[in-house]
Amino acid sequence: MNIPKLPVETKPFLWGAAAGAIALSIVGFNWGGWVTGSTAEKTAGARAEAALVAALTPICVAQFRTAPKAQASLVALKETKDWERGEYVSKGGWATMPGTPAATEPNRDVATACAEALTKVAP
Repeated sequence: MNIPKLPVETKPFLWGAAAGAIALSIVGFNWGGWVTGSTAEKTAGARAEAALVAALTPICVAQFRTAPKAQASLVALKETKDWERGEYVSKGGWATMPGTPAATEPNRDVATACAEALTKVAP
């Protein structure tokens, strides 16, 4: 059996193509912004959650402000320790969104963001 020999120019071409592919991958993933599918899914999920919290926080703040004894609740919220403020808002029901399928459960991230927004407001 006679195996044909490759031309002399083929070997450097193949080595160059392999080195170029490796260099392109390194540059693309490190500095070009390329990501794998799982990384893209994680990033998209985190951004969606952040957008949801940003959209629902004003509703929570409005529910807090229109609640009976809102001023007394705001004073009590500001006197609560930082790490317990989200739980205070959750227990008050202000982080429970009306008209949603999960309306029986307050959103913990929304409660924390709501408490943070409310503590920045002057009494």
